[in-house]
Amino acid sequence: MVERTEESPRGSRVGAGMGAGTPDLTIGVVGPHDLVERVMLMGHSAAPVPCRLVAAAYRDEQEASDKVTRLGGVDACLFASPIPYELARRSGVLTMPATHVQLGGAALTAAIARAALDDRIDPRRVSLDVLSRSEIDEAYADLGLSAAEVHSRDEPGATGTIAAFHERLVRQGASTGALTCIPGVADRLTAAGIPAIRIRPTSAAVRTALHTAALLGAHHRLEESQLTVILVEVPTLREPVRRAAPRYWRDELRLSLHRLLVQEANRINASVWPIDDHSYLVVATRGSIAGATDGFRVLPFAARIRDELGLAVEVGVGMGRTTHDAETHARAALARTQAGKQAQGFAVDREGRALVPPPRMPPQSAGPVKPKGVEVLARLAAKLEGGDTVVDAEGAGKMLGVTPRTARRLLRTLVDEGLAWPLPPNRTPQPGRPRQLYRLIVEKLNR
Repeated sequence: MVERTEESPRGSRVGAGMGAGTPDLTIGVVGPHDLVERVMLMGHSAAPVPCRLVAAAYRDEQEASDKVTRLGGVDACLFASPIPYELARRSGVLTMPATHVQLGGAALTAAIARAALDDRIDPRRVSLDVLSRSEIDEAYADLGLSAAEVHSRDEPGATGTIAAFHERLVRQGASTGALTCIPGVADRLTAAGIPAIRIRPTSAAVRTALHTAALLGAHHRLEESQLTVILVEVPTLREPVRRAAPRYWRDELRLSLHRLLVQEANRINASVWPIDDHSYLVVATRGSIAGATDGFRVLPFAARIRDELGLAVEVGVGMGRTTHDAETHARAALARTQAGKQAQGFAVDREGRALVPPPRMPPQSAGPVKPKGVEVLARLAAKLEGGDTVVDAEGAGKMLGVTPRTARRLLRTLVDEGLAWPLPPNRTPQPGRPRQLYRLIVEKLNR
């Protein structure tokens, strides 16, 4: 079966024999066009479980991070070589398990053999990129060849920089040719008259990588579906009632907090129950909570409760095989939060251990970059008339000069970044989807 996706004209379903209702895994395949095509064609025989492959081909390795971002919610990513994998990892866009096709071992040995058949190249005096020195030395040792005059560069870099590395060695007489893992480098060297052999993955390496990606995705999906309980306590409501504080004020505060929690829970497909006058219980899955907390780096719900209601809350997150286990772990995490130790992790996994995610690596860039939503909000604010901050997709599209569909996506980006609030749909007697309005929070432009 062939499926079309927004990212790529090719999407293939692999693993036959499953019913139409079976929830398939989705694996994003990122790499140059020819290798992505090869992985897609081999997918039907390599994946151990039913899965759907979504192609994200690029022309240059520097586009890898953007391609991963465009893939959206895939269960795992498979990169066609180590270079795009490393670039995506360093940029911090990998929110899912990922692996890459190995280019060492048999793939390198095959490239050395092809170099030996080229009269212009002495395989003992060549330059290589991407692969580690240990992989290179091991391959040459297996062939009984000396690697003493083999030059290597394993640091990621621009295509032009790596091509210059190979060309300089050949021009200086230190090398007779290049063995490269990067298609763009091979093309540049060939155009410059430099002997170049491209290292291509073997069929066995592709099958192994697909098998690994499918297993990573299956494990990730099982992990994301773990039962998760969140306990939210409000110290202000827990304190004894003062005579000066009217009862209706506390009742109004409870109602407002409950309403806000229900709205937040609906966004992540969770459920909310009040426990007593000052605490609430939220039941969700690990995946939905991870998405709402930047991978368990920020307290769920706390920022919006503080901004809209002016309340500080104490939160504990727990996971478990049963609701009882998850709630027990949530109470342990809540106790840690109340003791002022939330820096050690406000969440407890199903084994009872504090969940402390590694720090997210910031994207590497030449300078500070504003979030995309801020730029969009500024452009819309400049064209608002009469102080009206409520827009819909059609109106925003006219102001930005884009289609309503693109405008709708940009408005959802503003919502995700806290720069706009979706308002209740404007229901009219006309057929079709009701018009969705958004209130732009232009005040945040001045912060």
